[in-house]
Amino acid sequence: MAYGFGVVGCGMIAGFHARAIADVRGARLVACCDVREEAAKGFAAQHGCRDYTDLRAMLADTNVDIVTVTTPSGSHLEPAVAAARAGKHVIVEKPLEITLKRCDRIINECKKNKVKLGTIFQSRFHDSLIELRRAVDEKRFGRLIMGDAYVKWYRSQQYYDSGAWRGTWELDGGGALMNQAIHNVDLLTWLMGPVVEIRAHTATLAHKRIAVEDVATGSLRFANGALGVIEASTAVYPGSPKRLEIRGTEGSVVIEEDDIVEWNFAKKSRRDATILRRMQKKKSGGGGASDPAAISHETHARQFRDFVEALGKRRAPAVDGAEGRRSVEIILGLYRAAESGKPVSLPLKSDPVLQKRKKK
Repeated sequence: MAYGFGVVGCGMIAGFHARAIADVRGARLVACCDVREEAAKGFAAQHGCRDYTDLRAMLADTNVDIVTVTTPSGSHLEPAVAAARAGKHVIVEKPLEITLKRCDRIINECKKNKVKLGTIFQSRFHDSLIELRRAVDEKRFGRLIMGDAYVKWYRSQQYYDSGAWRGTWELDGGGALMNQAIHNVDLLTWLMGPVVEIRAHTATLAHKRIAVEDVATGSLRFANGALGVIEASTAVYPGSPKRLEIRGTEGSVVIEEDDIVEWNFAKKSRRDATILRRMQKKKSGGGGASDPAAISHETHARQFRDFVEALGKRRAPAVDGAEGRRSVEIILGLYRAAESGKPVSLPLKSDPVLQKRKKK
């Protein structure tokens, strides 16, 4: 059986979804939808699918089994809920949504209508991250001590000016944390476990006409007692490869982009040399440190493949709605801590009331 995919929102990231779907056996792109007719028609012509400007019409298309949502972050809820109510399985680009209430509505609607829900966190599907997660599961780190993430990227003023929704709380949901660093936030909690306490600072230092942060620092305390740091920016020229560090009493691993640059354990394994040989100087997908389009669709394809397999085997996808919600909660906790100047405990009891500044 081949599952038919429909894409909602025909912007830049939708192209990655289309190319990923084309690489998945048992999947085919059959439809796209965008309120901008020229965007929908252009996307359909490029990728060989039917175009719609009315979401209800696309959801009535019996060839569509799975809907991927690639609209701006703060407008994921409405198409996701509509798709679930139409009996379509749903995949949502990160972040799942920009508030916990909106995340929960998507999760609950998918449960209610008995459809699968996935959140795109394709970084988990890199070979290097799969090996790192295996090392965590095998307790090779001893006691986990520190988990740190650094996403020091560069986005020009033109990037923010290219869409009225960019750099707004209402549709972007935040800045460097919510949009760029969220992948590494997800990786930190996936590898280190739940976050229970947060302290943070944020600022807008380099860009004009945005309401959100372009630089942020945060410190984290995990439930297992480990500590961590998150640093994020879209203002650092020319942009550096993202970096993830996981360290314990018996091992340390450092990953830059796809590359393992450090893999060192007190108790050696016969696979260690092979892992290093395979994962060093890889950088197969490019980074996106200075260009948001400079990424590969390969790991998107791996995640879509997992989703299709989950449907066939009637299991949950590897990154479901609950997993997608976790990173949003941590980032909202960082925003609340930065705004209040006080430590914030997780889980959050409600969505923080963030300062809704206008674009300058």
